[in-house]
Amino acid sequence: MTQMDALTTAADTENTAIFVYGLATAFVGGDDRIAIGEYIAAHRVRRDAVNAAIVAAGGSERTPAAGYTLPADVTDGPSAAKALLLAENTCASAYRALVEQADDPTVRRLGVDGLTDCALRIAHWRASTGLTPTTVPFPGA
Repeated sequence: MTQMDALTTAADTENTAIFVYGLATAFVGGDDRIAIGEYIAAHRVRRDAVNAAIVAAGGSERTPAAGYTLPADVTDGPSAAKALLLAENTCASAYRALVEQADDPTVRRLGVDGLTDCALRIAHWRASTGLTPTTVPFPGA
């Protein structure tokens, strides 16, 4: 895997996460609904930053697909939270790979920041789904 491969994977996982968050909005309420609004916005900002790094490295911006296969069936609030947790874990794995493959310090920082953001959201969704411990060592591993 190259730095460009890792960047395109990160952009693709961001697009997938945005899709999953958009779908999950229909199934959750309360504090989780507020979190979804914040988290989907954060994913859009991160996706745009990854796409900017792809273009700066000479690649083409990654555009969202027409649809995505969900990481889990979503039928209610708890299953939506589970799907969001899976989407965040996938993003964390992509950012971990980006950190490992980055040749450019700016791209490596992008990966570290993305992984950090994912770790925080993973903790939220682990708590929301009742998983303990709430935090995990080495997110994305």
